[in-house]
Amino acid sequence: MDKEQVMKIVKDQDVKFIRFWFTDIMGQLKSFAVTESELETALESGMGFDGSSITGYQDIEESDMIAMPDPSTFKVLPWRPQEKAVGRMICDVLTPDRKPYEGDPRFQLKKALNRAADMGFDHYFVGPELEFFYFKDSSGTEILDRGGYFDLTPLDVASDLRRETVLALEEMGIDVEYSHHEVGPSQHEIDIRYNDALKIADDAITYRLVVKEVAEKNGVYATFMPKPLYGENGSGMHTHQSLFKGDDNAFFDANDKYYLSDVGKGYIAGLLKHASEICVIFAQWVNSYKRLVPGYEAPVYKSWSRRNRSALVRVPMYHPGQEKATRCEFRSPDPACNPYLTFAVMLQAGLEGIEQGYELPEPMEMNLYDLSDGERKELGIEMLPESLGQAVAKAEKSELLRKALGDHVFSRLIELKRKEWFEYRTQVTPWELDQNLPVL
Repeated sequence: MDKEQVMKIVKDQDVKFIRFWFTDIMGQLKSFAVTESELETALESGMGFDGSSITGYQDIEESDMIAMPDPSTFKVLPWRPQEKAVGRMICDVLTPDRKPYEGDPRFQLKKALNRAADMGFDHYFVGPELEFFYFKDSSGTEILDRGGYFDLTPLDVASDLRRETVLALEEMGIDVEYSHHEVGPSQHEIDIRYNDALKIADDAITYRLVVKEVAEKNGVYATFMPKPLYGENGSGMHTHQSLFKGDDNAFFDANDKYYLSDVGKGYIAGLLKHASEICVIFAQWVNSYKRLVPGYEAPVYKSWSRRNRSALVRVPMYHPGQEKATRCEFRSPDPACNPYLTFAVMLQAGLEGIEQGYELPEPMEMNLYDLSDGERKELGIEMLPESLGQAVAKAEKSELLRKALGDHVFSRLIELKRKEWFEYRTQVTPWELDQNLPVL
């Protein structure tokens, strides 16, 4: 879709307001609206805004930014009234001299994609599986059902919510593979069909808003918080990834015992080697590390496998005739991450493995949760950081992360996450009071 097509749809469908979307450094959606009378000018020149008010962006003395809408992302919002309708476009953020703004997470993903293109890869395909919970409201964690994995019973009272959400996602141009009840009570999953990473990152931020809007419309609350319930599985964003050269899957090799090419092996080795350094991106909140503990289907051990879901990276088994489906599934990201930065750093880590010729170890097909610390150490299996504080410590020493994100995003992100960790670790929690106050 180009500018002329956008203008025609706005006129034909009586679109009165057009929302411009972009994200802050944490991946939180930001938006402002223009009317249809201002749209033509906005499409040509963009719209200015104050970057100093956006988390992780500019200081106040250099705060002028431009939101430049991408016409290819135009959609009419299906949950808003269709008379005097509301549209949306996702924006690239520019500096006043109209250059890409380094602090824009969407630009950081484009930068990683350019590196892949320079290395001969035409497509970086990703397919994320975003999980979430429905609660009665945002003030607590009162569940709607006690269903379990794939349940289709009266326990799964959210079936209609998922149906309405899938229909809204499809109206927004997002292809859905399937939806189902997840393992935890009141936990659900809707999987987006794989596509090029930039579209999927745009789709992921749209997905999160659609899920929340449909829930609110039906009088409930949806959350992508990684671990809202004690003793239950948290919500993940398992992400399937592959690189293509033209129509050929660069990960596939028919002559390899694992059906993985040197490119595929190097990519997975890069993910494993740099996983701890980029953990602060794909698990960016204090609460993320309540999910990343052994025993709750959230992989924390840096290894790969073909069937074993306790490993950090899974390579689904190859079936003859499905060469294009050869891929790796990175299982530790959570759905509260910034998808632009998460896809960018995963790609950068994988490309580093390809470029530097990292060697891929043998797969670990046993249940890694059943091994003792000594057994894992003997096998050379390391763990991801166990807290946001450890993740920040790993990240701030990472040359790869600094190179992948640039100095601006890198330094702002470390500063924000260090502050969050300090605020969290100085809190006195209800658990401490319950445990200690009566006896100490």
